[in-house]
Amino acid sequence: MDLTTLPTLTALSDCVTIVEKDDVKIVRIIHDKAVAGIALHGGHVLSFQPKGQPDLIWMSDNALFDGKAALRGGIPICWPWFGRIAAPAHGFARSTEWTLIEHRENEQGVIISLGLETSEQTLAIWPHHFQVRLLVEVRETLQITLEVLNTDQKEWTFSGALHTYLNVGDIRQTETTGMGLEYLDNLNHGQKTAGTNSLVLTDTIDRVYTQPNEQIQVKDPVLNRTLVVKNHGHNSAVLWNPWSQGAQTMADMKDDGYQTMLCVESTWHANRLEDGKILQPGERYQLSTTLSVQ
Repeated sequence: MDLTTLPTLTALSDCVTIVEKDDVKIVRIIHDKAVAGIALHGGHVLSFQPKGQPDLIWMSDNALFDGKAALRGGIPICWPWFGRIAAPAHGFARSTEWTLIEHRENEQGVIISLGLETSEQTLAIWPHHFQVRLLVEVRETLQITLEVLNTDQKEWTFSGALHTYLNVGDIRQTETTGMGLEYLDNLNHGQKTAGTNSLVLTDTIDRVYTQPNEQIQVKDPVLNRTLVVKNHGHNSAVLWNPWSQGAQTMADMKDDGYQTMLCVESTWHANRLEDGKILQPGERYQLSTTLSVQ
């Protein structure tokens, strides 16, 4: 996604400006190390382009920047649940306006902090009090940390994901390793399935890998690079591509959009919200993902 052509609304520093696309305000970072963008709608990272590289992140050309719908592509924040285990699907964080809390910069890069807290709107969906911070560190690498704090008087459970869409040259030539050998197949009622060390796609997948390595590597011969995804705080890694049949059902994805994307997600997975991670009053939790290029 080309952020450099969007007009500046507010200059916050030499490297950080606020721009707007349709009805969505975007924190734009233009630094010697990388160019990046984060939509306040959804706390949604839209782009990360290290110097001399094509974007590591895939955004749909048909994504709706109406300030209402979740954005297709980028890194959606799925919280306080992941999947369709409650409504709305993937939680409310990805379609709620976040607040810019802080921006810092030096020669090594830029750090952006966004916040989301309990409101009448969130309480109507999920009756718990919370404080969430999203820390986006833009350097030669991109590190995203979702920090969750229970500000309630009682414990609650949750699940979630950093739903990263990676930009690849051709999904049919892309080889993924490090995701582990065992997965739950969401295309087969979540059945536990034995996989292989290497994955090259020929059709749609929707898999929850339950024993991923710390690093997952996506080898892309077309763009002549390997993307490295390093996750922390997760209990699984989700891999997803809708393939042609899925893309055709999505108004916010071109029919051929699946050919240049692969989701590799840092995930705390649960089949039911009640089975999610328990957070006690005053307790914090962090889920993170780091993207880099080899």
